[in-house]
Amino acid sequence: MRFLHTSDWHLGRSFHRVSMLAAQRAFLDHLVATVRDREADAVLVAGDVYDRAVPPLAAVELFDDALHRLAALGVPTVMISGNHDSARRLGVGSGLLRQAGIHLRTDPAACGTPVLLDDAHGPVALYGLPYLEPAMVRDTLGAPRADHAAVLGAAMDRVRDDLATRPRGTRSVVLAHAFVTGGTASDSERDITVGGVASVPAAVFDGVDYAALGHLHGCQTLTERVRYSGSPLAYSFSEAAHRKSSWLVDLDADGTVHAERVDCPVPRQLARIRGPLEQLLDDPELARHEDSWVEATLTDSARPHEPMAQLAKRFPHTLSLVFDPDEAPDRSTASYAQRLRGRSDQEIAEDFVAHVRSGRAADDAERAELRSAIDEVRAADAAAEVAR
Repeated sequence: MRFLHTSDWHLGRSFHRVSMLAAQRAFLDHLVATVRDREADAVLVAGDVYDRAVPPLAAVELFDDALHRLAALGVPTVMISGNHDSARRLGVGSGLLRQAGIHLRTDPAACGTPVLLDDAHGPVALYGLPYLEPAMVRDTLGAPRADHAAVLGAAMDRVRDDLATRPRGTRSVVLAHAFVTGGTASDSERDITVGGVASVPAAVFDGVDYAALGHLHGCQTLTERVRYSGSPLAYSFSEAAHRKSSWLVDLDADGTVHAERVDCPVPRQLARIRGPLEQLLDDPELARHEDSWVEATLTDSARPHEPMAQLAKRFPHTLSLVFDPDEAPDRSTASYAQRLRGRSDQEIAEDFVAHVRSGRAADDAERAELRSAIDEVRAADAAAEVAR
């Protein structure tokens, strides 16, 4: 059986205030063409269909059009909600859509109920595990703790229990939206840390033939059976080196996995350039970036006059300008966003405590209290999103 594994569409998202709607439409055109031309038997979408819980109308219309086109091909689609999606909104109409071959899996309680497909070698069970917010689903799943490893482990126990009741030789696929240990993050993913831990071990997926993952935006192979497709488009300059693609996965009669990367269309290349302004404007090696979306980091010791206007003459698609003087001994002049880049909520809170106490860092008890408060805020936000 052949699957096309994709995730993290983030419909409705912009890139540094540039609308990505046309690029997202081009990707969905490519997706439908690939499913048709490569004769995929099913499409797996591992979460973050939308960029936010209440997406703009244009994004909803684009999603609706994609579902109609996939249904018209007669190819089943299995789709889960991610941490950016509103599970309730995405799941509206799932019963009717199922009749058209579109299987929306947004209810954590249904983790152990598969979509069943058949090929010449027998049945294949596809289990959709939507993004599991630990505090919200712990009781539903009977997890021993409210953390990512516990709730995902409890969901996978349901999968394995159901699989044990299936005919011998039934192959299995799981869709999940999580940060799995060994994966590489980028700047554009939302932090899902709970209790100081964001990741879960890849071993949680033991017992199934293939785990189609979403959440991390880089296409990655954790094991031959556990893979991220990554986002089809770049949503931060930290993804400048990514090769955006989907996985075309062939599942043999004995459950052996063969996976091939299928490149996604690139609306415009990304480039990160660094140096003094005069060098960036004159360096012939940078000519290849003149049509790229550009993040420019200026290292001049003094801020140049109208740097963005000067850069735009050579790089008209410059979207981000960062100042990082090479000779500045005091880096406290860095912007607030620069100082926070790559730091978790927990680290930011601990830094603040140390700052207001003249360098005295939080002790273990205080760190635990901060972690608990952050987790409570996350849980409250998730509950408010569900209620909206």
